[in-house]
Amino acid sequence: MKSAVQSENGLSSLNQMLTFMLGEETYGVDILRVQEIRGWSPVTRIPQSPSHVLGVLNLRGSIVPVVDLRMRLNLDRAEYTAVTVIIVLSIDSGHGKRNFGVVVDGVSDVINIQGEDIKPPPELGPEVNTDYIQGLATVSDRMVMLLDIDRLIGIDIIGVSSMSAVA
Repeated sequence: MKSAVQSENGLSSLNQMLTFMLGEETYGVDILRVQEIRGWSPVTRIPQSPSHVLGVLNLRGSIVPVVDLRMRLNLDRAEYTAVTVIIVLSIDSGHGKRNFGVVVDGVSDVINIQGEDIKPPPELGPEVNTDYIQGLATVSDRMVMLLDIDRLIGIDIIGVSSMSAVA
């Protein structure tokens, strides 16, 4: 469970994070945002959507936009395999809460990270945007990038909200 004490970056003194892989790198999102983890299944493309928005998925009667997180983060594309998954996350934006699916290479595990073990993202200059990184933590000799999923995916809600009404 999360503590009620939160820091500037939105993280608390104890954070439970779902970790997943994109290539060789490990990323994490707040476990309380995870609605569902499902195997890869094809989606319905939406014309004229950004390349990282793969389309929409009908999830028990609800239309859920699906984003390829590799493409969203400008990483190399990868083939979808038997271990590719869609993590359905609750995203909070100026338009309210909305479920979004993110395609990742594979889910690792749920980890507990103490707030004091989370370091701020590095300053890499104006050319590199790190606003979507809440922090970095070392867990079992591997670096985990903790994503601010609202900043990373929330900007897509404006564009996809109007498109998914058509689907």
